[in-house]
Amino acid sequence: MTERERESFLHAAAGREKCVRSFCWMLAATGCRISEALALSEDSIDFEAGHVIVESLKKRGKQVFRTIPLSPLLLRLLRDALDEGILGPDRLWPWSRMTGYRRVCEVMQAARVTGAHASPKGLRHAFGVSAIQSNIPLNLIQRWLGHADIKTTTIYTDAMGPEERQFASRMWRSETKRGPQRQPRRKRIVVVPRVPSADVGTAVVLPVTGHDQTPTDTFLPQAARKTGSLLRLARVLNNHVGELFHHACRSEEPERRFSLA
Repeated sequence: MTERERESFLHAAAGREKCVRSFCWMLAATGCRISEALALSEDSIDFEAGHVIVESLKKRGKQVFRTIPLSPLLLRLLRDALDEGILGPDRLWPWSRMTGYRRVCEVMQAARVTGAHASPKGLRHAFGVSAIQSNIPLNLIQRWLGHADIKTTTIYTDAMGPEERQFASRMWRSETKRGPQRQPRRKRIVVVPRVPSADVGTAVVLPVTGHDQTPTDTFLPQAARKTGSLLRLARVLNNHVGELFHHACRSEEPERRFSLA
C-alpha cells in the first residue's frame, strides 16, 4: 500500500462513526495486528504519556508488551469515544476478528483501494514503509511492530513499484527547488593580428559616420572570415591601409586626416 492509498483510507475512515473510525485509525497509526487491536482496553491507552500499550499476541507462551506513540488527534478521538460510551472499558472494540476485518475492508472499498494489500495486513505494511520513509531508526520500527528479529523489519526497506519511486523522489526535491542549472555563457574572444607599423608619413583615415562612411568598419570581420591565415590577413590590411592613405591625400577635408608621424 502506497502513502497515497494510506491517506485515502484515513480520509474515508474519517467519514465513518467514531467506533469504526477509531479502529481504522488505530491500525494505520500503530501497525498492530488486527487481533492485537481487538484486545486493547481502556487501560491500554496512556493519555498522559501519549502512547498505547500493545501485547504481542504472536509471542506464544510469553507476555511481551510494546509501547507505540499516538498522535494527539487519535488520542482526542479515543478520549471522546470513551467518554461518550462508544468504546467499552474492557474491550475498546467488542468485535470478532471477522467483524473487524469486514469493517476495514468496507473502508478500503470506500477509499477505492483494491488489491491484496487492501486489508489490515496492508495497513501494517504501509505503517512500516511510512516509518522508513520518515527516517525512523530501524530499532524503533522493530519495537513498534513487535519483530523479534530486525531482519524481519528490514523487509520493509525492500519496497518496490510506487513505493520505490517515493524513495527516489527525495533526490528530486532539491532539484525542483533549485531549478535547472544554466551553463554560464562563454565569452567570445576575437584575436586581431598585429599589423606591422606603417612608415613615417603614412596617414590613416579615421572612421566617419553618415552617408560617406567608408567600408572600414565592416572590413575587418569580413577579412577575418575570408582569410585562412594571419599572414594573409596582414597583407590584406597593409593593402587596405595604402588605399586609405591615397584616399586621404585626395580628400578635400584635411581635418579627416591624422598623421602618425
